[in-house]
Amino acid sequence: MSAAAGAPQKQIRRILLKISGESLGEDGAGVAPPVVAKVAGQIARVHGLGVEVAVVVGGGNLLRGAEFAKLGTNRATADHMGMLATAINALALQDALERAGVETRAACAVEMKTMMEPYIRRRVIRHLEKGRVVILAGGTGNPYFTTDTAAALRATELQVDAIFKATKVDGVYSADPQKDKSAVRYTHIGFAEALARDLRVMDRTAFTLCMENHMPIMVFDMFVEGNMERAVRGEQIGTWVR
Repeated sequence: MSAAAGAPQKQIRRILLKISGESLGEDGAGVAPPVVAKVAGQIARVHGLGVEVAVVVGGGNLLRGAEFAKLGTNRATADHMGMLATAINALALQDALERAGVETRAACAVEMKTMMEPYIRRRVIRHLEKGRVVILAGGTGNPYFTTDTAAALRATELQVDAIFKATKVDGVYSADPQKDKSAVRYTHIGFAEALARDLRVMDRTAFTLCMENHMPIMVFDMFVEGNMERAVRGEQIGTWVR
């Protein structure tokens, strides 16, 4: 089903890959080295196409700040805990990528200079230009913002061609396909229609930032082997939002 004209036509040169913390663990929990290695392998193949890759990783496999906040933890403190979880995931993914033969840097929005670089936009761009994968941890560095918003912000700052949002489903549907068997998957949809239909591609802050900066989003299922590479090559999988 298509609600907009075709996907971006220009060749993909630089992407921002948004992956959840759950994609690095067994059944969505913890950090499982074989699972991390599998994700790293997919990223390595995309990098091997000559595409510059920045990665924003979540931390929900280890800790969700919002859940702590619901139980009474100060929201800023809870979100800072979540930022630390993203740093653990970033280090695990960096190690797996380097073992896969890909030169990688990890940069964090929260200063932890003994473990990874601080996030400096120009430095990250230079790493990308030199062919290094850069993993971005710590969200935006501020509480009250999700890693989806961090992905939208970093994608805009780094002037990527598109955000590739890796999920557990194979695109954006007209309704929850697990609850509504008549739900139809979009191949392309516009920002305005996605907002009007409340499709929740990303949280509203992140989505609005992408819309205002004309940042395309590819939503795809990363748990199908090779999908990440297929999406970057422009094969018809997932959903383009633009």
